[in-house]
Amino acid sequence: MILQHVKARCGIYPRSTIQKFAVPDDKVPWTVEYKEYNPPNYTSPSIHGKPWADPDIDEPNFKPTWNSIDGNVNRKSHMSNYTIANGYPMNPVGRTGICGRGVLGRWGPNHAADPVVTRWKKQAESDMKITETPILQFIAIKRGDTGEWALPGGMVDPGEKVAVTAVREFQEEAMNSLAATEEEKSEWKQKFKNFFNGGVEVYSGYVDDPRNTDNAWMETVAYNFHDHDGTTVGALKLNAGDDAVGVRWVDITPNIKLYASHKDIVSEVYKRLLQ
Repeated sequence: MILQHVKARCGIYPRSTIQKFAVPDDKVPWTVEYKEYNPPNYTSPSIHGKPWADPDIDEPNFKPTWNSIDGNVNRKSHMSNYTIANGYPMNPVGRTGICGRGVLGRWGPNHAADPVVTRWKKQAESDMKITETPILQFIAIKRGDTGEWALPGGMVDPGEKVAVTAVREFQEEAMNSLAATEEEKSEWKQKFKNFFNGGVEVYSGYVDDPRNTDNAWMETVAYNFHDHDGTTVGALKLNAGDDAVGVRWVDITPNIKLYASHKDIVSEVYKRLLQ
C-alpha cells in the first residue's frame, strides 16, 4: 500500500503552468498543522462538460454520495473512508500543493486498472553468467503526454469491472485494438481468452500520480498476466495505440524509471514471481 506521495507534490501541475505550493515531507499529513498552506485552486477547463467528469462541487444539482457506489460511479476508496471537509473530499495521503480537480474527472478517487503483462527474458549463455537471477520483462507503453514509460492501463468506465478494464486497456494501448478489424478482434479474443482469464491481483490502492490534487486522486487495481513459456503474448507483435506513442518489452531492473508509482507495482510482481 502506497502511503506517501512525492510525484504528486512536484513542481508544475501537468498540462498547465500552475506552480504547486511547496509541501515539506513533514507537512504532508492533514493531521500536522500547516498554517501557511495556501495551495492554488485549479480545475482544467478541458474537463468541463465532459460525460466522464463530475460537475463543480457547488453546482446545486450535484449531490454525490461519498465513500460509496454512487449510481454507476465508484466513489469508494481502496484505502479507507476519506474525509469530507467543507463539502470537498480530502486526499487520504495528505497535502499535494494544489486543490481543485486538476485534469481528473472525478472529485475524490479516480479509478484505474493496470495490466502487468510479463515474461522471463530469454538470455544467451554469456548473459546467464552476468545475472545470477532471471530477468523479468513487462510490456510498457510510452505515454504521449509525459514521454515516460508506463503500464498500459487506463480509467475504469462507469459500471465496468476492473479486470475487464485492464484487458481492454492493454489491447487498446499495446495492440492498437481501436484500429483493428472485427475479424482481428475476434481472433485476439479466442487466442488470449485463457491467458487473460488467469490474471492475479497484485495491488489495489493509491497511486503517487503527478495529476493528484488535495481533492482528486488516482487509485488503481493492478493485475499480473504472466506468460510462463513466452509463447502467448511473448511472441506477440506489439503496436502502440490510443494515447500511447511507443510500446516494448522492458527489463525490470533496480534502477528502472517509470511513470507515477508503476515502479512499485512491477517490483511487487517481480518479488511474487521469484517466490
